[in-house]
Amino acid sequence: MSWSLPVTRASRLTVAVASALLGLVVPAALQAQDGTASVPKPRPSGRISMFVDSWSTSPDDGPSRSFRNVITTATLRAPEGEADGLEYGMDMRHSGLSGGTRPNRFSLYEGFVGARAADGHLRIRGGHLWLTDLGALGSLAGGHVEVRQKESARQGIGQLRVGAFGGLEPKILDTGYYSGVKKFGVYGALDGDAGRRHSLGYIQVRDQSLIERSVLSATNFVPVGRTFFLYQAAEYDLSQPAGMAKGGFNYFYANARVNPSARVELQGTYNRGRSIDTRGIADDVLNGRPVSQATALGLAYESQGGRITVEPIARVRVYAGFTQDKSSREDKPAHRTMVGGYAPNVGGTGLDVAASDTRTLRSNGSYHSSYVSVGRQVGRRVYVSGDYTTSLSIIRFSLSNGLITEDRPSTRRLSGTSSVNVGPATSLQLTVDRTWDVGLRELRVLAGLSYRFR
Repeated sequence: MSWSLPVTRASRLTVAVASALLGLVVPAALQAQDGTASVPKPRPSGRISMFVDSWSTSPDDGPSRSFRNVITTATLRAPEGEADGLEYGMDMRHSGLSGGTRPNRFSLYEGFVGARAADGHLRIRGGHLWLTDLGALGSLAGGHVEVRQKESARQGIGQLRVGAFGGLEPKILDTGYYSGVKKFGVYGALDGDAGRRHSLGYIQVRDQSLIERSVLSATNFVPVGRTFFLYQAAEYDLSQPAGMAKGGFNYFYANARVNPSARVELQGTYNRGRSIDTRGIADDVLNGRPVSQATALGLAYESQGGRITVEPIARVRVYAGFTQDKSSREDKPAHRTMVGGYAPNVGGTGLDVAASDTRTLRSNGSYHSSYVSVGRQVGRRVYVSGDYTTSLSIIRFSLSNGLITEDRPSTRRLSGTSSVNVGPATSLQLTVDRTWDVGLRELRVLAGLSYRFR
């Protein structure tokens, strides 16, 4: 398997940014080891992980095939603070697949350098950035300027931040940029106590002379003591995307949780539009592998429902809910009911147990999915668990619909996982799972090593 990367302008820039960031870490680490400093300074934090994902498929009507995917990730972040100083961050991923036709892939989610100045009021950064105040539209390869109040402003209505940005549209799952595509905009945010945040931003994406997106993006997180929490995110297209698609509210999500008592929790959710965790499911989607019911629900086009969770006895929680889902604009709503529960250290045995049962009624038939998991701590450093799932789903791309969820009622998956804390900063993971589908069987082994530093 080849690990070489094509030498392109984008890859040279990536290597340059990574080298610069590593150059910043070495002096910081040496300074941290210098015993002459009376007060230790905050240190950078990060993680380096490597995973080997191997699987083999055995179809009934063809030869078996084997694949191996080696995934390496690295993150680095300068210590947060209000004082003036240097800022830097990195979040990158390399994936090398053998046994398939997909080329090796190098992804740079973040890779930037910058500075805090004017007693912490001014923040300037350049490189690959992810502006979290803009939600899914926050990826940027360019420059970012932010002006903020001091941290003490949180004691009032909140700390106000305003920012502006501009640059290119990066390829999130690959190295490089989309040709001729530029992104720029402004935003404002208000940060309060207990994680309260309100943000509003404007983003314009231009492809040559065409306005691809002209969007207002808003996010809100509102906690009220320990009894009420509301999270909301929305995207409103001020003009027709690419001059053709429908404008207006193209994405809206709301999640409200109320705790009327210590043993009862009420939750209501609503979403319209696509919300996709590309980092978590991209490989499964590209390889056509089944994904869990919970992951597939994250791809629903429209969903609204509620859930009640009750703690009948200490540390045992059971829940029940009802939801209406649509996987595409044209679908008729499906009715989904779910019941489940979880309990740690059942009967003093040390076993942690979770189970759920989901039933979906669609116009073309019914769908049933079950899940059960059992885990236990072994000694101080090892945790082992096993789970069994039925009725997974296949996610497929469609030119007319974007994404199609294909239910597989006959699919079963049996998995076992062990996590080992080798030390305070190092952990090992091993997962083995076996999947049975109509005409196809698959065995998958995932082994990984992670090291955290601070």
